[in-house]
Amino acid sequence: MSGMDKRLLRNCAALCKIACSDEEFDALRENLRSILQYFDSLKDIDTTDVEMCTHVSATNSSVVREDEASEHLSRETFLNNSPSCVGGMISVPPVIDI
Repeated sequence: MSGMDKRLLRNCAALCKIACSDEEFDALRENLRSILQYFDSLKDIDTTDVEMCTHVSATNSSVVREDEASEHLSRETFLNNSPSCVGGMISVPPVIDI
């Protein structure tokens, strides 16, 4: 792990509030070393013809229906479908306790 010595790794563990014994710390160092080596190996992959993807769903087609304007519900129908209403408004449980 170039640039990451024991002191730096112990400091990161302290910042993350990870308590480790010496054996666990050595295992953590080895696991991080293998993860970083894997990421270094990704540099060798030729991605010249691969289009950049800035958002996962950018290349996927929409799985939901198109958003189309239609007739809206009447107030009476809307209130009849709500679990509770008072004075022509939907009644919800309090969110803030005063």
